[in-house]
Amino acid sequence: MNKMFGNIEFPFATPPEEGEAIEVAKGILWMRLPLPMALNHVNVYALDDGDGWIIIDTGYHSKRGVKLWETLLAGPLKAKPVKKVLMTHHHPDHIGNVGWFQKHHNVELISTRTAWLYSRMMTLDVQVEWPEELAAFYKSTGMDQAIYDGRMKNGPFNYADIVHHMPLGFTRIKQDDVLAIGGRTWTVHIGNGHAPAHATLWCNEEPLVIAGDQILPGISSNVGVYATEPDADPLAEWLESCTRLSGIASEDHLVFPGHKLPFTGLPARLHQLIENHHGGLARLEVFLKEPRTAVDCFPLLFKRKIEGSNYGLAMVEAMAHLNHLLLADKITRTAGKDGVWMWQSNDRM
Repeated sequence: MNKMFGNIEFPFATPPEEGEAIEVAKGILWMRLPLPMALNHVNVYALDDGDGWIIIDTGYHSKRGVKLWETLLAGPLKAKPVKKVLMTHHHPDHIGNVGWFQKHHNVELISTRTAWLYSRMMTLDVQVEWPEELAAFYKSTGMDQAIYDGRMKNGPFNYADIVHHMPLGFTRIKQDDVLAIGGRTWTVHIGNGHAPAHATLWCNEEPLVIAGDQILPGISSNVGVYATEPDADPLAEWLESCTRLSGIASEDHLVFPGHKLPFTGLPARLHQLIENHHGGLARLEVFLKEPRTAVDCFPLLFKRKIEGSNYGLAMVEAMAHLNHLLLADKITRTAGKDGVWMWQSNDRM
């Protein structure tokens, strides 16, 4: 690691048990909810606002998820009412129970406009069969035929399966807004790349950051291209966000991420996140001296076996790297008769 950066450290070595909470700063509780995947948890937070709580993110919606929230409300949250829920971004592991809180606890929802619109749109978009565009997108990546056939046979994933219906109405936050919560003020800084208009909160009185999935320790947030915007360049947005946030990061910032453990050493972590992708892009450009599919690029980009639920995440991230190089005019893309895109470096010497 560059010597200009300090070490990344973890002040809280053990996460909270299910149904319990850890106070990570005065009036800030850290809780965990389970996820049915390799990344088996999501972190959620409760900020004491005097006469009630402000909840940050909410986990998947399910009977188990609701029961856990009822346990948390009666236990660590001491039956004090939840006044507001703030969702950092639109991914279902973060907003699954937002609508449940709105309906059953009459809370105010705080969100960026883009995150709310994505969430509202996707809960209403229920598909019985795979859309042709999505099936074609999967084909274009060079997806393994057995995996493709399995997906087509099992039917599409619907966001609404794990996200409670969201009633109309929210309070918008945007870049540089300041929120007053429990005797502290928090400035909103928006990130992109992992999710559009991802909100992070930076405390003005103490070195505290609520980061969601914009800044994670140990793992890199997934940066992916999807069938909804197949020519997008989310990696450019991700690199811009990390660079911009580096300008306000300090060594003593205590970061509360959406997954893994709270940590310090934020400048070093942002540097890692940037350099990880630059390194991947450089390796990829060399690898593409021969024509490859997006799936062919898995071993080079991820250096581990990709299987199960990680396959889709790897696929969309490979596409993000390829689109970035394509838009930088460093590689070309050619469609075969089978609908599979072949990618190749412009420098083939």
